[in-house]
Amino acid sequence: MKIVGTAKAVRIYIGDSDTWRGRPLHTAIVEMARKEGLAGATVIKGFEGFGAHSHLHTANILRLSEDLPVLVEIVDIEERIRAFLPQLDGMVNEGLITIEDVEVVKYVADPPDQTHRDG
Repeated sequence: MKIVGTAKAVRIYIGDSDTWRGRPLHTAIVEMARKEGLAGATVIKGFEGFGAHSHLHTANILRLSEDLPVLVEIVDIEERIRAFLPQLDGMVNEGLITIEDVEVVKYVADPPDQTHRDG
């Protein structure tokens, strides 16, 4: 798959303790994105943040939270991102979902039959 030029990034802001069908929500989102053939997904775990309820979640040792912020980011062409939104809506009960315009400078995946080579 090769993507260059205008694309969309969807960002899903959730908590580390959020679940979907008994699994971590961030894992379920990544697996669903992979199943749907999206270009890729990344999960980033935050060390501090707050959301709609203004409850501070932090990794600070004095205020250790069990529900740290998590960001799932997926970049692909607009049509695939828009088609994925209804599934996200059904999975994310509490959180924030945003879509942003991005310009992809380079995204190239090796064909499945080749091994990765540096250089």
